[in-house]
Amino acid sequence: MDPALLQQLHSVPLFSGLTDAQMECIEPGEVVELPPGTILVDDGERFDYFFVVLEGEIRIVRDYDNQTILMAVLKPGSYTGEITLLLDVPWISTARVTKTARLFRLSKDNFWRMLSMCRSVARQVFQSAAGKMRNLEGFSQQREKLASLGTMAAGLAHELNNPAAAARRAADHLQQTTDKLQALLCPLSESLNHEQWTLLLDAADEASLRLAQAPELDHLERSDRADKIGDWLGSRGVAAAWELAPTFVSASIDNAWLETLVDKLPAEAHADALGWLEARLGLKLLLTQVEQSTGRISELVKAMKAYSYMGQASMQEVDVHEGLESTLTMLGHKLKNVTVVRAYDRSIPRIMAFGSELNQVWTNLIDNAIDAVHGTGRICVGTCQEDNQLVVEIVDNGAGIPEDVQTHMFEPFFTTKPVGSGTGLGLIISNRIVADRHGGEIEFESKPGETRFKVRLPVSRKPAN
Repeated sequence: MDPALLQQLHSVPLFSGLTDAQMECIEPGEVVELPPGTILVDDGERFDYFFVVLEGEIRIVRDYDNQTILMAVLKPGSYTGEITLLLDVPWISTARVTKTARLFRLSKDNFWRMLSMCRSVARQVFQSAAGKMRNLEGFSQQREKLASLGTMAAGLAHELNNPAAAARRAADHLQQTTDKLQALLCPLSESLNHEQWTLLLDAADEASLRLAQAPELDHLERSDRADKIGDWLGSRGVAAAWELAPTFVSASIDNAWLETLVDKLPAEAHADALGWLEARLGLKLLLTQVEQSTGRISELVKAMKAYSYMGQASMQEVDVHEGLESTLTMLGHKLKNVTVVRAYDRSIPRIMAFGSELNQVWTNLIDNAIDAVHGTGRICVGTCQEDNQLVVEIVDNGAGIPEDVQTHMFEPFFTTKPVGSGTGLGLIISNRIVADRHGGEIEFESKPGETRFKVRLPVSRKPAN
């Protein structure tokens, strides 16, 4: 080895403790020089080299959901590649040269030769790899938590949009309908005597009762009835008859009922009386819409609080069904075209657990199931008790997990999702929450048309701090 290179390598902290004789362990290495902008290795690529930076700078980045995250900046004396060689996995990030770099590299075989010959180097490499793994896993775990939070926020925003928009529309129409009612009172007060007013008010009360008890109609039936009532209203000189007809249909009112009413009123008051009756019913419909919309918003906020255990102790007695239901609510926007089957055993006991962490597990497993069925299949969520274990099952009817993939499911950084779409730590983190924090286990079995994940949690064990 060139004496100048040997001296430069001796100045690297990793090799500074080696004697001249021990430096033989890295002699098979070679020096490469790379200009700025060079991609040393790409995310997902297998590149079996260990690198030591002698000069220049290399940046390690990773793409998460179309966002590039800076993971590390390697300056002279730094090294990289040990994790992929130790774990025998592809690179999980992209290494790009940002300043003209001079690198010393060892092939895979020579890397293992170095570790076997130089114990002090091996010790540092293992310690460094362990530290990088802890940092990367901690970062990825935070990313998974943020991803769960993002999923929850996106789902909540999507679910809130419809009832909020409906409430807003109803509120806008309330003012118009109220103005219409007031405008019709003046001509009616001149056209109707006391007895006729009483008759109209009684009819309005009966119509309101019909509205509250009206059965659901399919679109075709509603359209046919509205056409008939619209024709009848038009024949009575009612303006905008086609706008009024659907309200009477909603109250299960037909032409015969309306005919009976107007026959008891003066002819000049028919149009105003029918308009006033429709406006009164419309007002009730709008108030019902506001009530339903705000009720839905309240339910969603309640589900969000239940999902996050907002304002509650981190560890407490929980009912897993509440967590599963709040998770399904949060993922509702992804489940629009999925058939969800619940098979709950409501007799199972409550358990002491970290509720928000278990909800992260449910989110990961159900979200994976949604991906497996491509958002259009069938997912079954079930619970039961086996001996002293509470069991939660998530089953989907997707294509199944290939056999060659199943053995890698719980390996760090393994993912079947496209580059940048997954951390490869979702199941690892879920398994640690279940196993390390709650003393349970996650198991799965898969075949074409059915993938079944089982989460087993002890009923009586106290979770770990």
